[in-house]
Amino acid sequence: MTTSSGSQARPHRSLGTIDAAAIGTGAMLGAGVFSVFAPAALGAGAWLPVAIAIAGLIAYCNAVSSARLAARHPEWGGAYVYGTERLGELWGFLAGWAFVVGKIASCAAMALTFAHYVLPGWEKPAAAAAVVAMAALNYRGIRRSTLVVKTLVLAVLATLTAAVVAMLLSGRLAAVAEVEGLGPWPGSFGLLGSAALIFFAFAGYARVATLGAEVREPRTTIPRAINISLATVLAVYMVVGTGLLIVLGRERLITSEAPLVDAVLVSDLPMLVPVMAAGAAVASLGALLSLLLGVSRTTAAMAADGHLPRALGSVHERFGVPHRAEFAVAGVVIVLILVGDLTSAIAFSAFGVLVYYAITNASALRLGPDENRPPLLAPLGGLVGCVVLVCSLPLPVVGLGAVVLGAGMCLWWVRDRLDHRPN
Repeated sequence: MTTSSGSQARPHRSLGTIDAAAIGTGAMLGAGVFSVFAPAALGAGAWLPVAIAIAGLIAYCNAVSSARLAARHPEWGGAYVYGTERLGELWGFLAGWAFVVGKIASCAAMALTFAHYVLPGWEKPAAAAAVVAMAALNYRGIRRSTLVVKTLVLAVLATLTAAVVAMLLSGRLAAVAEVEGLGPWPGSFGLLGSAALIFFAFAGYARVATLGAEVREPRTTIPRAINISLATVLAVYMVVGTGLLIVLGRERLITSEAPLVDAVLVSDLPMLVPVMAAGAAVASLGALLSLLLGVSRTTAAMAADGHLPRALGSVHERFGVPHRAEFAVAGVVIVLILVGDLTSAIAFSAFGVLVYYAITNASALRLGPDENRPPLLAPLGGLVGCVVLVCSLPLPVVGLGAVVLGAGMCLWWVRDRLDHRPN
């Protein structure tokens, strides 16, 4: 935003630790908790809590790297900027490309989660309608304030608390030793593949790292907020994921399209079904609104740099939003909804986001000792962890992801050749 004098307005430093932690928790605690545990249980079985812990650990390493890089590169753009500045233009482009691809898949997953809970049997048209509605809100310049984020977090936590209480009242959690049919040790590939899917539900923690200009005492507030938000979400996922595994059992959980609804039904509390549906709707639509906003702006930024068609960088004169990018993103999301399903959307989203954070960690390794470089274990562990989890995803997802990344590299190469051709 520019003032009339042409100077850049400075954001007001109004956010404290709790505010920043709420934003980070809200960015993570979205619809993923309502949808990710069913496909993850297929690979991990009784080892689902271990898969959650692995995903949380890698998320923490990524968050540390993101926070240190954001302090050195306060401009908007995330790993698109970090990769360009620290590794070169190609890596910056690939980070942005992976972000856009992964988050578009996330949009499809959020919309399908909404539909599975609210309008079962009409998933695809309901999901497409949700995308259109949220894109229309973004087009009008709708924003989520800190108060709205806190309200959404409390609503989701209340829904999950009701589900956990229902599972406790069922009496099944007290019979852990009697649970059968969860399967043996899933093997490293099954466990890590499940961790990769669960990583989808942690994506969003880096939102805290981008708040440097808006928080009080950012050097201390941001690390504390990251720790609080990650610890909160990890605890919630552990409790909910383990509870679903025990109450439903592996075989029913892996086939469930709305696990929390099935859990309250098994617990003989059908009156809570509307509560679960409402909680999933609030979480998924809130996440979808933010995702569409973020993806469209990254798309517009890449278009402004010439990495994507420049027409996508156009900003609406009245509403001040990149309307063409928003329409394009919404259109691609609807296509994914029509041709794919929830599990494939989650897996492909995990692929893109893991590639994005792999480049983030590689960029953090290039920070100098005078640039508040993180302890080596954080970026190195994050980089290795992201690569391992990517390779543990289902082979069709990895293959399709490689093709999409290759297409992105071809686009970059063509653009680079055109920019450097002699006049």
